Amino acid sequence: MHLSASLFKAYDIRGIVPTNLTEDVALALGRAFGTLARAKGEHTVAVGRDGRLSGPMLVGALVRGLQEAGMAVIDVGMVTTPMLYFAAATLCKSGIQVTGSHNPRDHNGFKMVMAGKAIYGEEIQALRSMMEAQGWSLQAGGSCRVVDVLPAYRARIVGDIRLARPIKIVVDSGNGVAGASAPAILRAIGCEVQELYSEVDGTFPNHHPDPSKPDNLRDLIAVLQRGDAELGLAFDGDGDRLGIVTKDGSNIYPDRQMMLFAQDVLSRVPGGTIVFDVKCSQRLAPAIEAAGGKPLMFKTGHSLIKAKMREVDSPLGGEMSGHIFFKERWLGFDDGTYAGCRLLEIVSRSPDAGVLLNALPTSFSTPELNVPCLEGQPHPLVAQLVAQARFDAPAVVNTIDGLRVDWPDGFGLVRASNTTPVLVLRFEGHTPAALERIQAAMLALLYAVVPDAQFDAPAH
Repeated sequence: MHLSASLFKAYDIRGIVPTNLTEDVALALGRAFGTLARAKGEHTVAVGRDGRLSGPMLVGALVRGLQEAGMAVIDVGMVTTPMLYFAAATLCKSGIQVTGSHNPRDHNGFKMVMAGKAIYGEEIQALRSMMEAQGWSLQAGGSCRVVDVLPAYRARIVGDIRLARPIKIVVDSGNGVAGASAPAILRAIGCEVQELYSEVDGTFPNHHPDPSKPDNLRDLIAVLQRGDAELGLAFDGDGDRLGIVTKDGSNIYPDRQMMLFAQDVLSRVPGGTIVFDVKCSQRLAPAIEAAGGKPLMFKTGHSLIKAKMREVDSPLGGEMSGHIFFKERWLGFDDGTYAGCRLLEIVSRSPDAGVLLNALPTSFSTPELNVPCLEGQPHPLVAQLVAQARFDAPAVVNTIDGLRVDWPDGFGLVRASNTTPVLVLRFEGHTPAALERIQAAMLALLYAVVPDAQFDAPAH
């Protein structure tokens, strides 16, 4: 079977329907996943999908493949990725979510959990090898039953969260699948909710469901500023990431949310190790230390952060992209709805959510900047950048994931995306002058290696 190498990312499978992601690919994945899962003693797998138009077709083929491999399938229907993870943590130990996450509307893919662990890296390549060689083992006895996981999921969250006071919020689901569940859960914990774009629509007619891009928050900010709601929440296409906006239009990026979450979690888990990715603010580690925790910077990637958290027994992890992982009081997976509820629980203890959030330590920073590359180019380019990097003290170079250079007053980062063929850049300074200096130093290095680098977001 010929498969496009670009389908198999570092921590999931993603492609364009029907260019390189087809019904046949989904069928082969079902057969291969079922074969490998059975070899680990797994017999049951939960399957869900987001609201994309290609979802039903891909789920149908995937389920058929899993059944042919002898698996008992639990079809949880159209759900957020966290709801699929919930099913794979409570009904069984393995699961596959058919989702394009925050990618364009004609994309789709698969996020996978096998025997209680998100699979990534070599395990994804093992699936690829088996699919290409058609080396699966089919057997009779496969089955499929439909389960509605929402009532148990909602009850688990509502039973865990306690607001100190009611809060009025605006929720923008961007026509992603979170719109079908998140607003009702937020009402159930005691919020008054004004909804934006809750209707699930795989064409994403209003704006793209990616709260990490400031442009996608404009409608939310406008509604917030016109009305009397206190806070704005935004979800991505499959509901595993969260964006937060205050009434004055400030975007509280996830690394600043993590300061608040770390303070709260560490009050009950003193000395805990808090894991975060290389894109996060330089201000985060000192905030974790001040709250009595141990900061641990690690590679970007939801599967990689989850694996690291298991390794160091971390109660909390987070990524700049908006994936927040609570092990304390929750099940350790990234969940935008649950993270939103935890944030609301914390800010409800304060008379004004905006004042509390805007007071969190901050710096001057660029949004995430992307330099488009050819497929397969980003990692070799980053290796060249690392090889050519020459920064004098007091600069500290970190190559755990790309090239991160920290100065006493800020940092610069260039890394290869593991999901799309782009270089990811981010710059931060404690002052505007520091930001400008650091950005100039990092861009000089970039242009030395990639003279024709073009940004898909302005560098200033």
